[in-house]
Amino acid sequence: MLDMHVHLLGHNDREANRENIRAFLDEASRRGLKEIGFADHDYYWDQMNFPLIREVAKDYPNLAVRIGLEAEYRPHEEGRIKHLLEQFSFDFVIGSVHEFDDWIFDMPEAEPLHHEKEADEFYGRYFEVVTLAAKSGLFTTIGHFDLIKLFGVRPKKDILTLAEKALTAVAEQGLVLEINTNGRYKPVQEFYPERRLVEEISRRGIDFTFGSDAHCANVVGRDIEEASQILREIGVPSVVGFESMKKVRYPLD
Repeated sequence: MLDMHVHLLGHNDREANRENIRAFLDEASRRGLKEIGFADHDYYWDQMNFPLIREVAKDYPNLAVRIGLEAEYRPHEEGRIKHLLEQFSFDFVIGSVHEFDDWIFDMPEAEPLHHEKEADEFYGRYFEVVTLAAKSGLFTTIGHFDLIKLFGVRPKKDILTLAEKALTAVAEQGLVLEINTNGRYKPVQEFYPERRLVEEISRRGIDFTFGSDAHCANVVGRDIEEASQILREIGVPSVVGFESMKKVRYPLD
């Protein structure tokens, strides 16, 4: 299957060298993946080595190796992201929201505020920014759609109501949403997005992809088969990878 969200550089704790690239591709091959997508965080731009990934990928003819970017979306920085995307022929681009209103909400030290703030308000604000990301025209994919839940704090309002405008924007733009398995290893202990959102995404005809959000090689492909089974259960016929910003469809059979 696919893993379209892996971080070669981790949190900038390793180099983009041949040995490290091979470690990710070896694990993808071991797990029987058909496609893997490198998508390092844009703030590590100067440490990236896209040509070397292309070169090493030639040694893996049975594995489609894609190069992407995970760009941190802030409403006032669309020009910065556009400039980065003009500098390389990416296969896909993940737009992610990890912060808003100067609040980086997914850091461990942010957890107490999740319990102190009004959940409906910060969920609402989060999805407002995700909606702007979806409408920006910069991305193929929106990453970990309900990341805001990571510390297990839930809103009183229906999540489908809170996410309505974001889902509409994703559908209108023809974007892809990922089943991101990394949420299971966060305090919330469940995939992103939650099952009700997955069902609504399917109902709207929005395409899915898969991502482990691996920051080290041994996590590549983690829980992707289980994510595949969830989509099969709700009748999703296929998932997508990417090549040159175009969707590549894989049946879920």
